[in-house]
Amino acid sequence: RTDNKVSQNRKVTDFFPVRRSNRKTKSELKVSLKKKRHLDDMIKSGAEEGLRVKHIEGKGRGVFALKGFQKGDFFVEYHGDLLELPEAKKREAQYAEDPTAGCYMYYFQYQTKTYCVDATKETTRLGRLVNHSKSGNCQTKLHPINGSPHLILVASRDIRADEELLYDYGDRSKASVSAHPWLKY
Repeated sequence: RTDNKVSQNRKVTDFFPVRRSNRKTKSELKVSLKKKRHLDDMIKSGAEEGLRVKHIEGKGRGVFALKGFQKGDFFVEYHGDLLELPEAKKREAQYAEDPTAGCYMYYFQYQTKTYCVDATKETTRLGRLVNHSKSGNCQTKLHPINGSPHLILVASRDIRADEELLYDYGDRSKASVSAHPWLKY
């Protein structure tokens, strides 16, 4: 202050916050690439370690952890036929004609296209047996390998041994909830 005048010297940070770079160092990139390659290998090999299927009275089969998993850990791929939308809709119509057939179709977006993983066919893969809960302990993530999308399930929180693995199927349509009331929970 000089002669009753307020100093007008202002810094740009008085108006805009300091931004931090999101760039990774070379060593961080190496670690990240190594982790991605390891995950790619686990998905390609069909790894499903530390899991088992149990029958649940009134519910059917479910997948349970044999060991603890930490938040973010991969444990299984939602594996099946990768279909584009027109073929998926045809199959879904065929399945609807058979009341004994279950439907294990997972629709998702990848690079502006709609795809579906059809896991309806009974196999030894466990991803199709992970049950629904609005407050699940895992979530699906899209993991591309060589341009091909894979749906994987990862822990959304720490999971204890003997805990059932559950994720939110996300379907809240009236028709679906009417046909499958358990989607409400």
